[in-house]
Amino acid sequence: MNKAAENIGNKTLRVGGLQLSGKAILAPMSGITDIGMRRVAHRFGAPLVVSEMVASSEYVNGRHEARVRAEGQGIFPHVVQIAGCDPAMMAEAARLVEAAGADVVDINMGCPSKRVNGRLSGSALMRDLDHATSLIEATVAAVKVPVTLKMRLGWDENSLNAPELARRAEASGIALVTVHGRTRVQFYTGKADWRAIREVRKAVRIPLVANGDGADLEDARAMLAASGADAVMLGRAAVGRPWLIGAIARGLAGGEFTEPTAEEQRLAAQEHFDSLVASMGEKAGVRHARKHLAAYADHALGAAAPSDGRRARIVTTEAAGEVRSLLNSIFLEPACEKAA
Repeated sequence: MNKAAENIGNKTLRVGGLQLSGKAILAPMSGITDIGMRRVAHRFGAPLVVSEMVASSEYVNGRHEARVRAEGQGIFPHVVQIAGCDPAMMAEAARLVEAAGADVVDINMGCPSKRVNGRLSGSALMRDLDHATSLIEATVAAVKVPVTLKMRLGWDENSLNAPELARRAEASGIALVTVHGRTRVQFYTGKADWRAIREVRKAVRIPLVANGDGADLEDARAMLAASGADAVMLGRAAVGRPWLIGAIARGLAGGEFTEPTAEEQRLAAQEHFDSLVASMGEKAGVRHARKHLAAYADHALGAAAPSDGRRARIVTTEAAGEVRSLLNSIFLEPACEKAA
């Protein structure tokens, strides 16, 4: 193991010239890590949060949805993840997001979705490392801010080429690499193989982040130990608990792992919901928020959630006012009698 890996427990995590406050990162999740969720996670101490994946061509062509996904006002460092298969388009998208305020550009070579892979983007790029390298080189050359890379272990179990892609990425100027411990063929089935990420640790000296299936502080510690990574990235576990990333970062640093009070959680959920309504309008904002509202309710109500009528109402109502009232009830009166 190289010297950089031996010292992971002591060194401060850096992304290019940026020094982070901890070693837990909120993963980019399409349709999930909207600006509201990222702001809340950031406010609760998440050292780094990453935008939803932004299609480079859509951003360059000025599509409104792509611009909204890349928004980062009030967040530092602001990280925008871009995806694509054309080097020139990736470079132009990187230039534009940098001009719009991005402090870091992240390249997606890990998304397993059929729609993204059908466009030869995401993890499909791991089937052609020469082409993947050309995208990395074009993106790095286009901007002055650090560029990072997210990938999987490989396309399938017969092509675990993450170490080789990581070596090429480091040589091309990538500042940090994140590896999800599954192949593309696995999608999200089975269990992420954190130990397999260690092969990437052996291959590069730049910071390495382990991703996949982390749910709590115990998992985060296990991920670091198994992978030799410098930091962890968690996604699904933070849906409905955006404060989780900051709490894990504090725990990894030797501090106390504590969750916010019920009132603080309510205010966080309210802030997140209000940001969606403000940016999307009431009708679209309420509907977009439902996945988040369901997760907030599940966390607040625990085992009682499936039988609690408030949980059902908060994901079916069309009225922002009713959502706010239900959030008050769910977080501050979790033990009240449940509707049939």
